[in-house]
This record gives sequence, C-alpha cells and structure tokens, in this order.
Amino acid sequence: DVQLVESGGGSVQGGGSLRLSCKTSNGYMYYRLCMGWFRQAPGKEREGVAVISRAGDTIYADSVKGRFAISKDYAKNILYLQMNNLKPEDTGMYYCAAVPTPDSCTLVETQYNSWGQGTQVTVS
Repeated sequence: DVQLVESGGGSVQGGGSLRLSCKTSNGYMYYRLCMGWFRQAPGKEREGVAVISRAGDTIYADSVKGRFAISKDYAKNILYLQMNNLKPEDTGMYYCAAVPTPDSCTLVETQYNSWGQGTQVTVS
C-alpha cells in the first residue's frame, strides 16, 4: 500500500493562509489515480474538499471554491492544498487520500482506499 504523509497544518486567524502537503511514495503519482483532500470537523462526518485526477482535472467542494487550490508536484512526489482566506468553519482534521482508478474522480470518500494520518487545521 502507498504511504501518504500529511504536513502543514496549524492554527491561523480568519483570513489567513496555510499550505498542506501530502508526501507520497516515489513515482506513485504517475499511476492513473485520483488524489484528494478530505476534512472532518468535530462531531461531523468526513467530507471531500478537493480532488485531482492524473490528467489534472480538479473538483472542489462548493464551500472552498475560489479559496482553496489543489496541485501536484511530480518531481517531489507531493500533493498540495493551498488554503487562502480561511474561515473558522474550515477547522478540522485534514486527510490526504488516493486511489488507483480508471474512473472519474469524485469527492466521495468511499472511492478512496489509501489515507494519511491527518493534519489539524484550526481557524479562529
């Protein structure tokens, strides 16, 4: 199984920015796969935030459109989530996820079979 290791979380004030990183195994990103970011707030179910296909097609949750950007660095084997204009409702544990698949990528968590341990984001 591929290993996904998140980093970059922290505490920021509203309006601030953070960039999350998800380090993957060397060469993993070259497979036909979907990769994405999910989050879980206290007392709530985990929800999809942003996903990206092997071709670079992206899907964002409505709540983060225009504020978050997902991207990949093949040379560094890292998936990023740039988060700008953060709001208190963005608070939660953020997870990196991936799945090799020929199908279209979605924000549905059951599509993904590899998960990182998560990184905490707190917005006050």
